[in-house]
Amino acid sequence: MNIHELKLKFKQKRNYSTDNLIDLMNFAKMTYILNEISIKEYRQLVRELESLGVDTLGAETPEDENTLIETN
Repeated sequence: MNIHELKLKFKQKRNYSTDNLIDLMNFAKMTYILNEISIKEYRQLVRELESLGVDTLGAETPEDENTLIETN
């Protein structure tokens, strides 16, 4: 399965189309969890989506590393 096929499957299931990479990544994850695609297909889709930039979209980094650590 490639991204084009994923988009078609998304449109069939959701009744609308999208080019949003995060939505497609979430949809790919859901289809894998539901055993609608194999691990091989899922990994390939993740690689393709990451190459398009999904790994940087919506990613937030904390301003200060100490904000993640509870201090006494």
